Amino acid sequence: MALAAAASGMTAAPAAAQETASHGLSFMTGFGPSNYGVVTLLYAVLIISLAVIAIIGALVLSGMLIRRAGGAATSLETVPLERSSSGLAFIYIGIAISFVILTGVLVWNYVVLAEVSAAPKDIAARIHVIGHQWWWEVRYEGEPAQTFTTADEIHVPVGKPVRIELTSSDVIHSFWVPALGGKMDTIPGQQNHTWLQADKPGIYRGQCTEFCGAQHAHMGLIVVADAPEHFAAWRAHQLEGPLTPHAESEVAKAAQGQSVFMHNCAVCHTVRGTLANGKVGPDLSHLMQRRTIAAGTLPNTVGNLSGWISNPQHIKPGNLMPTLRLSAADLNSLRDFLKTLQ
Repeated sequence: MALAAAASGMTAAPAAAQETASHGLSFMTGFGPSNYGVVTLLYAVLIISLAVIAIIGALVLSGMLIRRAGGAATSLETVPLERSSSGLAFIYIGIAISFVILTGVLVWNYVVLAEVSAAPKDIAARIHVIGHQWWWEVRYEGEPAQTFTTADEIHVPVGKPVRIELTSSDVIHSFWVPALGGKMDTIPGQQNHTWLQADKPGIYRGQCTEFCGAQHAHMGLIVVADAPEHFAAWRAHQLEGPLTPHAESEVAKAAQGQSVFMHNCAVCHTVRGTLANGKVGPDLSHLMQRRTIAAGTLPNTVGNLSGWISNPQHIKPGNLMPTLRLSAADLNSLRDFLKTLQ
């Protein structure tokens, strides 16, 4: 039955996240061309910095040893005042070396910025990401019939660049997926843009990096890099309405749950194929395909979903989702309906 498949799919998404290579919030390794040059520059500057520390340490140590070998210290009154030309030569040489190295790093930095700033022309998708307190709205742009909205989870095809257009609905946020690219702010009334390309399949963790309120730390996202054919299939499915159950008993359960949803949730949430067209909260049309809920705060499991519906303020204080205070029967019915949103 379709509903049974939907129920099993609730735990399949988090399991898939474990089976696929997962990359956390580390900027020390790049997995796409918008980050390769940055990582190389990072290690070069790190090596230069360590070399400078080593040279300075060696000079200080040698000075201490030479001073100690020179015998006991004399009083200041007996030290002659003189200017040594050899000392100035060391200063001039040090300034010259530092100038050449720092100028080289500066030029290298500008070259890398130029390489990663502009997205390639042959993009595979144009994605509009809107920051909210505290979640990410993700809209795949295209022809009207090819446009759809999801939340907190961005799918991209492996080996192909995607353009990310960034805005905010409230305060300044900052979009960052460190394994794939640099940070870019989302600013109210202004559209910024960046681009990403993942050269390896996997799940890449992202995070808001501009303090944006009480739940800033719980404003995460993930980028899922799929093979191009899998991405095309995922995108085609997103354009469809959710699956519907076929068994008569399951149809009745889903219909009852949909009624609860329409009375309590439809003002804020959208579910394609129903009259629910709310814009305040995330689009829930394919909720059960997502790996997490509450912007990466919790894995998308039956227990976590029930807890989130029952008391969202306990899990994420200050978020805009109200406490619905549903009866146990209504909560079960609502959950039966949400299971069908595959």
